[in-house]
Amino acid sequence: MTYPIYAMGDIHGQLEMLEDTLSMIEADGGPDAPIIFLGDYVDRGADSKAVIDRLIEGKMAGKPWRFIKGNHDRMFEWFMEPVPRHDPHLLVGYHWLHERLGGTTTLASYGVDVGHRRRLSDVHADAQAAVPISHLRFLQDCEISITHGPLFFCHAGVRPGVALADQREDDLVWIREDFSHDPSEHGALVVHGHTPVDEPFHNGNHVNLDTGAGYGKPLTAAVFDGTDVQVLTKDGRVALKPA
Repeated sequence: MTYPIYAMGDIHGQLEMLEDTLSMIEADGGPDAPIIFLGDYVDRGADSKAVIDRLIEGKMAGKPWRFIKGNHDRMFEWFMEPVPRHDPHLLVGYHWLHERLGGTTTLASYGVDVGHRRRLSDVHADAQAAVPISHLRFLQDCEISITHGPLFFCHAGVRPGVALADQREDDLVWIREDFSHDPSEHGALVVHGHTPVDEPFHNGNHVNLDTGAGYGKPLTAAVFDGTDVQVLTKDGRVALKPA
């Protein structure tokens, strides 16, 4: 990939927002604009299945799109294994089908009913029958991080003090405060989502593009030319400067 390069924040099952944002990118950079998607394609929004269908469609058409795995994508992937795997990073009492995480909404988009009195084994069997193999492969093939010149793309952030090449997957998909409150340089400008903010945020050492689409707030895309950042809007580009 070359510059400029585009990045898109957490989609969370919001198909209409995805289509609108793809249209903005195409209007700015053309139909073959390179895009890095920062993960969390599923959960909370109503159209997780259709979102993955749309991303696969672009990938199969040869679009220069790359896909990073978010924590919600990994929870979905792990639930779909022959024996569902629980993410140990979750708080005690939480699991992918907890109402706050959105797995039930994702399964509903595939036509799987998750009733409160259903056995997990029955829900899992229905999910395995309903979710296409192509969707599972898409989740499995998502990248954990992408380095592009002075930019490092990941879903959640990085562990401060650890070289980028040595970052752990759990941190790259889950880290929050230990990363977002740390002012140190990381060896590259880190571009991520995961932690919702009211508007795109440039902290000097990292750029957060998760503006809360999973909660019905806007979906954000930005264009990078080296470390220069501009947010895309319906009225054109707006420079995003370090706070």
